[in-house]
Formats: sequence, C-alpha cells, structure tokens
Amino acid sequence: MISRLLVANRGEIARRVMRTCRQAGISTVAVFADPDECSPYVGEADLAVRLPGTTSARTYLDGAAIVTAALASGADAIHPGYGFLSEDHRFARQVQSAGLTWVGPPPAAMAAMALKIEARKTAIAAGVPVLPELDPASVTRFPVLVKASAGGGGRGMRAVASAGELAEAIDSAQREARSAFGDGTVFCEPLLTGARHVEVQVVADQHGTIWTLTERDCSVQRRYAKVIEESPSPVVQEPLRRQLLAAAEALARAVGYVNAGTVEFLLSGSGEFYFLEFNTRLQVEHPVTECLHDLDLVALQLGIAEGQPLPALPPAPAGHAIEARLYAEDPVAGFRPSAGRVHAFAVPAVDTEFGLASGTGATLRLDAGVAAGSVISTHYDAMLGKLIVWAPTRDEATRRLVTALAGASIAGPATNRDLLVSVLGSEAFAAGGADTSLLEGYDYGGLVPGQRTCELSAAAAAAVIALANRRDATAAKSIPGGWRNVRSQPQRRSFSGPGGRLDVAYRWDGAMIAFEQPAARLVEGARTGEVRLDVEGVSYRFRVIRAGEQVWVSSVFGSVMLELIERLPAPQEAAKSGSLIAPMPGSVITVAVDAGDQVTAGQVVLVLEAMKMEHQVLAPADGVLTEVRVSRGTQVHAGDVLAVVSSDQE
Repeated sequence: MISRLLVANRGEIARRVMRTCRQAGISTVAVFADPDECSPYVGEADLAVRLPGTTSARTYLDGAAIVTAALASGADAIHPGYGFLSEDHRFARQVQSAGLTWVGPPPAAMAAMALKIEARKTAIAAGVPVLPELDPASVTRFPVLVKASAGGGGRGMRAVASAGELAEAIDSAQREARSAFGDGTVFCEPLLTGARHVEVQVVADQHGTIWTLTERDCSVQRRYAKVIEESPSPVVQEPLRRQLLAAAEALARAVGYVNAGTVEFLLSGSGEFYFLEFNTRLQVEHPVTECLHDLDLVALQLGIAEGQPLPALPPAPAGHAIEARLYAEDPVAGFRPSAGRVHAFAVPAVDTEFGLASGTGATLRLDAGVAAGSVISTHYDAMLGKLIVWAPTRDEATRRLVTALAGASIAGPATNRDLLVSVLGSEAFAAGGADTSLLEGYDYGGLVPGQRTCELSAAAAAAVIALANRRDATAAKSIPGGWRNVRSQPQRRSFSGPGGRLDVAYRWDGAMIAFEQPAARLVEGARTGEVRLDVEGVSYRFRVIRAGEQVWVSSVFGSVMLELIERLPAPQEAAKSGSLIAPMPGSVITVAVDAGDQVTAGQVVLVLEAMKMEHQVLAPADGVLTEVRVSRGTQVHAGDVLAVVSSDQE
C-alpha cells in the first residue's frame, strides 16, 4: 500500500495528483525548482523538497535528485505526472531500484514506445496501420512532417512544404528535440492535410484486464500542440470506433502494458486511421475521459500500482465533455509566450477543481496550476490551466464553456482566452469540422478588439480609477469628485491600447460620471472593480483589474489590456531605428548572421528559446546587420536590443 507519494512534476498536474491522494488518505511530497517555491502545488503538499536551480535539466529532469528527495522525505512511491521524466524508462528503473513504487507502466513497455521510430515497427507487427516513414536525407515528395523520435507535445515537429525548407526545418526540429528530450533524432512522414487527431485512453491492470475508453478528439492544435479536446469525437461512429479501440488494445497487449496510457491516431478525411504514438503516461486532456466515464484516472493509477484488479468493464460513457487549455501566450503576436505575475485568475460558477462533480446538469471543472499572485516563469511550460465542461449534449457543453471563458477574470501575462472563445463559437467547431489545420489559416487579426470596444473599455477603466481616487482621498473628501469653481474643461485620462492612444474625457455629475468621449454614462460603480456604463440606452457591465499602470477590462465586447499614460511621463531613450528587440525573456540559442552581413526582410537573424519553444527574430527590412549585441547562450530580457539592421536607404 502507498502511504506517501512524491509527485515528480510541477504546476497543474502536481495539484491534480495531490487532490486524489488527499481523498485516498495518502501523504504527498512536492519537489520544486527555485522559480516554483511559492507555487500553489508546493503549498498544498504535506512536504516539499527544493531542487536548487532554474533550468529543467538541473531540476525536474534530474532523476537522481528526485529519487534522493523521495527517500529523504520518507516517500514510498513516485508519480511522474506528464512531461519531464514521465516517459523516461531509465527514470522508472531508478525509482524501482531504490525500492520505491513506480506509479506508471513497466519500464520495458515504456522503452518499447519511447522512440517513435521503434514504436512504429511494433505497431506494424501488431497489425496497426502506420504512415510510411521517410528518410530526411532522401525526401522528394512534399508536404512532409519532420518529427522528433523522442517526446511529444508538438516539440521537435515542423511542417515542410518544399525541398528548400527541409534543411532548416530538420536543424530546428533537432535543436528543439535535443533541448526538450535530450535526443535530437528526427524522421519524416507524409503530411496529411484536413486530418483529425484522435486518441484512445488505455487503462490496464497487472492481471491482464485492459480498458480502452471512448476516443478523444484533439484536432484543434497550434504548432502540433493540443488546444481544445473533446470526447466523444464528433466524426467517429461505429464501426470506426470499435476499430480504433481494438487497435489500441492490440498495441497495449503487444508491449505488456500496465497502468494508464494513450494511443494516438491520425484520421484521414476518407476515414482511414494511422498510428502516431503511444504516450506511456497520463495525458493533459485526461479530464474529458474522466467526465465522460465518471472515473478518477489517477485513483486507478494508484490502485493498479498497488496491485488492485480492474473490474471487467469500465463505466459506460454518457454525455459530452470538452476541455480548453489556457496558455500564457499571445495569439495575435504569433503565439509569443508571456511571462510575469498573474494579478487575477478566477472563473465564475466553477463546480469542482481537479475532480468530478455530482449532478445531472452541465458541470464546469477547473484544473489550474496558478492562482492570483503566481508568477509565470520563462523556464517552463506556458499552460496556466484547463477548463473542462461535461453536459448531456455537445451544444450544451460548448455554450457552458464559452460562457465560463468569457466571464473569467484573468489579468497578467497575455493569454489565448479570446482565441478559445472564438474557436468554440465558430461555425467550423459547431459543425464538428475542426481538423488539425483549423488554426493554420485562422483570422488572428479578428481577435484584436475594435476601436469602439477599446474606447468603452478605456471609459470603464477611467471610471474605476476615478471612483477609487475619490474613495481613497485623504483631503477634501466631502467635496464631490471633479469639483471646480468654474466648470470649463472636462477631466481627462489617457491609455495606450491595442489600436494606439485612447483619450477619455468625462465630467462628474454628483456621484456619477458623464463621459463626453466616448459618449456614455456611469450608472453604477462597485468597490470590486465592476462598473456599469449606459451606452445609447443599454447598460453594460465591465470588469476592471488594475496593477500599477496596467489595466485589464472585460465585458461582452471582449477583453482589452490597457496601459495608463502618465500626464507627465519621464523621458526615455529611444531604441535605434532598425533595432531587433527581444519580444520576451529567454536564451539565445542561435545567431544566424554575423555583423556586417547583408540581410533581407524576414530573414532569421537570431533564435530565442523561451518556455520550452523556439522563437525566431527576423530582420525588419533589407539592409546590413551593423550590430550584434548577444551571442549563443546569452540570457535576455523582454525589450533588450539584440541586434541592429541599417536599411539600404540609410
């Protein structure tokens, strides 16, 4: 029996595992790198052990240090979560050699599926269809997909449309795979356009019983990383469902699989499916299966590790479940990762966190790794958390999820919240037609709030600031706000927003505010940062959160981030024309051009690594690279000048 379990992971999955352990009466141990010392999961654990350092290699990927932490804290078992060491069969053997219980599959089964190239051979032997493997050195037909043999999560994957792009794609995929997984081996396979990504949850005990649960559809992806998942798939029917489940079971039996895992498939537009990979761990999207089948997969993992048998059959599925992943990234800026402090993170009407909720109506679940006050680091994954909805029908689940996302109070680093709302509300998603290419041609410009939305949001922000100033006044508190002997000019407040400068002009009318620009009237103000504005006879509610000079405003019009413009700003030194500015904190991993070289607009000059992904810094115009201020390995901050390009005209 497991009495104390160490979770060899961080963030949301660590909290998720600990939640089940608390219900089971199992003591928990957290491990944390220095940036995670104040993270919610650390505070929720019964014990916590520091892993000194910041990089993954020195902390969460150091198997020996984690085993040492388990022994020092008196843990008798380790759960790896997902990511990091969760699919490392060598780590699993380390755990078992130390006399600890490994809450995961047998190391031999993990090894058999660890490398996609070898896993494909096993799948073929088990009668599971696969796409042909192509040698990167001799590819002649395009498009193809370059894939890392180790790992997953979309890392080390590059789509290639022509021969001229292949060499750079291979180099980039190898670098990212080597950094993320310690193995830069890549291969190629034909790229299927218009395909669906579906997967089957496998749960197997030590006594020969294997469950294959209803497929999950993970087709809404960005850079081959999943964004929205649902179960069941809107396009899978019988007999295809039986075929998918049978293929997953055949592969699990072929490798002697035990515990929870996921077999992933690519489903073509004509209905053929092909094996992609076998993830020998719990998946990020496991909650949709839990909601659909009324199961606790982590509890099953713990029971299987203790030797408990599964019932002959799993609970039958019911209804529909959808999950949306909230990432700290900006879709409008090419999905640039965001870092910094989370000033607010709250979702209204959540029924449960990290678990199932009783009831027959729609259920809203939140699995988050952050809370208000958390700091998003550049060292780790950009996911903030997941919102999951179960409802009797797909339409009901979609509506509840959209409402929850739109009504969430999120302030801090930029997020993909508005993209999620847009996709879930799209005709393509409603019709079940969202394939893996959906986000490739998406109208990200449509996510930028319009001028009217920005103006009204600025008015709401000005109202909240004005009300707060009156509430906190220490002198002349009895005098109405904005009082003047001679009323000539309105009061003004200025912000910078998505479309540029926003000027708000208003006058106090007793305890309320009348806006001249834009035309609106404050009809209700609250201490919580909520105000109502009357706009042409209709009252709208705005939620306003302020942290220093930054202000976040949410309403039915959308969400807007504003920056308060000081009336008398201090002078600042302007960057040189043609400066290449670091868009985020990170590490320089490639300097592709030397000072003095001629460059063309859009050419890659540098590559940064941040939040476990590569990000290219491109030349803004044709010209000469006159300065290079960084080198490989340089740690940079957002806003740093990395290099300078002098245009041909200059």
